[in-house]
Amino acid sequence: MSAGRAPARRAGTHARRLLAVLTAVVAIVGVLPGAAHARETRESVVGGTRAAQGEFPFMVRLSMGCGGALYSSRLVLTAAHCVGSTGTNTSITATLGVVDLQSSSRITVRSNYVYRAPGYNGNGKDWALIRLASPVTGLAALPIATTTAYNSGTFTVAGWGAAREGGAQQRYLLKATVPFVPDSTCDNSYPDLIPGEEICAGYASGGTDTCQGDSGGPMFRRDASNAWIQVGIVSWGNGCARPNYPGVYTEVSTFASAIASAAASLGG
Repeated sequence: MSAGRAPARRAGTHARRLLAVLTAVVAIVGVLPGAAHARETRESVVGGTRAAQGEFPFMVRLSMGCGGALYSSRLVLTAAHCVGSTGTNTSITATLGVVDLQSSSRITVRSNYVYRAPGYNGNGKDWALIRLASPVTGLAALPIATTTAYNSGTFTVAGWGAAREGGAQQRYLLKATVPFVPDSTCDNSYPDLIPGEEICAGYASGGTDTCQGDSGGPMFRRDASNAWIQVGIVSWGNGCARPNYPGVYTEVSTFASAIASAAASLGG
């Protein structure tokens, strides 16, 4: 899997968008090195294996090419960079309940509203909620961490994004595990990391990561009761699964109260 990463952080909106496009082109052509600290949106899991049907019932695929997690029966938690501004939005289709996106048993629901994190400008605060037009039944939601207690250890990531840098989106859900990377180490790779808003995970040797198309999907682990809990949201990084460039995820616990308040305002 390899997650989608947003453009370089402090370059200004248009420069960041241009850098994201250039980085994507480079990744596809494969002839030039990527920008050292580019924030590129992620699309798939690199080094992953296929998930079993029903293994992660909260996983959501979004029609704009991002992932998400079922926060409640009517709300999907995803990345801010995956959506437009807050307001009515009926253009997004969520696919749920399957690992095979072409399965005849897939559930598809349209959106009717998007809530993007207040103040989001491409630097941190990379979370959003999508309200579905009708509730989804029979699928478990993914609780989010409300403290930093689970910001360590080994995490699971999953998505339908590219299985290699510059690769195509996947039909089947892939999963992988990645270890926590301390801020002090991650900052060596990403000097513009925002500690307290972002959390890093990955192997120093590379090889396993989220990638383009995984953006917005959850990074999760087992809690004290052995239940899944969401710790991060796939946000950005430099390429996919490159050595010494871990994935960067939105630190969910930092925004847990704001997410809960937004969810309440959306009726769910």
